[in-house]
Amino acid sequence: MSEQIMKLKEQEVAGLSEKFSKAKGIVLVDYRGMTVAEDTALRNEMRKNNVEYKVVKNRIMLRAFEKAGYTGLEDVLQGTTAVAISYDDPVTPAKVLSDNAKKINKTALKGGVIEGSVMDEKAIKSVAAIPPKTVLLSQLVGLLTSPMRSLAVGLSEVAKKQSA
Repeated sequence: MSEQIMKLKEQEVAGLSEKFSKAKGIVLVDYRGMTVAEDTALRNEMRKNNVEYKVVKNRIMLRAFEKAGYTGLEDVLQGTTAVAISYDDPVTPAKVLSDNAKKINKTALKGGVIEGSVMDEKAIKSVAAIPPKTVLLSQLVGLLTSPMRSLAVGLSEVAKKQSA
């Protein structure tokens, strides 16, 4: 291999490693069997959700993960692999890819890194099942206000009985 090609690969590893270090959520997916139209739709969905999606050679990705300090992904980086990277929300790439896998039944989650923790396929699927942050916050508010609402209704009923 020429020295120029080696330098290009080293630069690619360095750039990808930097992205992995900054990312909150990284999900690896097997994209085998997707049509061009399905891939285009997936890429558009990723862009809409502010997720970077690209196909990278497994060896380059493995070196970038190692450089970023993540190990244990050797078994995952086999066959066709694409990577989805989110710098904002750790759950978004898993959720978008999981929804896509259910829709077209051709892609398969392989593993990834969420908030600095290396996760296998099962863990990534669990993360994908978590409701969006806005839904979780509204559920929390509902749980917090429920006892107060019950107390207010109870006090109101007591006040009505005493005034009658």
